[in-house]
Amino acid sequence: MIKNKYQNIAQKLLKAAGIVINGTKPWDIQIHNNKLYKRFFFQGTLGLGEAYMDGWWDVKKLDEFFNRIFKANINEKVPINLQVVLGIFRTSLFNLQTKIRSLKIAKVHYDLGNEFYMSFLDPYNQYTCGYYKNTTDLNTAQVQKLELICRKLKLVPSDKVLDIGCGWGGFAKFASQKYGCEVTGITISDEQLKYAKAFTRGLKVNIKKLDYRNLTGSFDKILICGMIEHVGHKNYRKIAKIVHKCLKDNGLFLLHTIGTNVTTNYTDPWIGKYIFPNSALPSQKRITQAFENLFVMEDWHNFGAYYHPTLTAWFKNFDHNWNKIKLQIRKTEKMPEERFYRVWKYYLLSCAGAFKSRNLQLWQIVFSKKGVPQGYESVR
Repeated sequence: MIKNKYQNIAQKLLKAAGIVINGTKPWDIQIHNNKLYKRFFFQGTLGLGEAYMDGWWDVKKLDEFFNRIFKANINEKVPINLQVVLGIFRTSLFNLQTKIRSLKIAKVHYDLGNEFYMSFLDPYNQYTCGYYKNTTDLNTAQVQKLELICRKLKLVPSDKVLDIGCGWGGFAKFASQKYGCEVTGITISDEQLKYAKAFTRGLKVNIKKLDYRNLTGSFDKILICGMIEHVGHKNYRKIAKIVHKCLKDNGLFLLHTIGTNVTTNYTDPWIGKYIFPNSALPSQKRITQAFENLFVMEDWHNFGAYYHPTLTAWFKNFDHNWNKIKLQIRKTEKMPEERFYRVWKYYLLSCAGAFKSRNLQLWQIVFSKKGVPQGYESVR
């Protein structure tokens, strides 16, 4: 009876999203273990994700499955479980992104190995949303994104540019080669540091292992691209003040970040456990509060819809290169390779669905310290 109770609730919820259990459509969920229903209702999205890792269920088109879930607001109709409550309590009470805790994301995620990331990213190693204006090609979209950032920052050869969270050095290389400026990039990942130094060798680029809280110096332009998601809301004001201190009075600052539609201390438990430990997505409110009285907001550009083709392209590359990737994973002995495959498929395509449904956003925001004298001309 209990099993039927959970199954009946699940059927009703999924029906509202146009999803049929064991149906024939590519977004219909295929159940391999009926314990899934109870596991989901008691463990929430963590249980759902771990059940997928365990092979308890499958969907041909995971991104479309989650697109429909989010569009129907099914995630809001399921009772909040204890794990979520404890997570919200923890993020509200504690600073999960201190200097020591911040290192966890580098070790768990970014230090998986440069070969691994290069197997599915573009030639500039961009691990953020591409700009798919008038293109369907990942590599073109990422070059267009880099060009967009450079034009929004109005780079010139005399500029000294700071890239906070520089990743594998893609922006630094692009900006230095094409615009002739001098770029300083910082990261806390040993693997990224090693790769970025080699990738930008011979250019006016200096890559450092440095926490943003230890930053000094003066820069004409500053970029944070895909890094503030690891900063945490308790540190937004701190990083805003650091950027303000390091930016020259007539300089420009660009923030490129994933964003949420509502202000919350909730971080998806599965993403927090398996992909981005101690991460948190900013809302519009938290960004504006953090930068208030420090900067003039010159431009706010949302192209979150472009994250769906970015993520599906990454998965296509990941899947195509899986035979090579699994040999690397086998050497690490961190996780059985087939389980690793399911983790990354679930991560990339569930996020793709969240962006397709517009449940998540991607913002590029341009700030100045005192306002551009003749007004800032938006770039699209």
